[in-house]
Amino acid sequence: MADIFLPILHSFVNENIFTGSCGSLRFRIAPQVKKLNKKEVDFANSSIKCELWRGQLCYELSQIEQEKTVPLTEEGRAEIKAWLEENS
Repeated sequence: MADIFLPILHSFVNENIFTGSCGSLRFRIAPQVKKLNKKEVDFANSSIKCELWRGQLCYELSQIEQEKTVPLTEEGRAEIKAWLEENS
């Protein structure tokens, strides 16, 4: 099992998309952030969606093999990390 790097939760809270790879595994993680107001995040209704594929092609040209959506929490981030490491 490989150790895959993911950015801290704050990066996803700020609506940053993250792409990465491990061997032939490629993945894209995109937050779906809902706001209570201009500055406050509605964590109860926000999530992180991760899609994975294999090969050398970019996201737009690839066939997505699996996807997983978890809550936008530290536990959800850890779940995505473990799921990616299981599939690497």
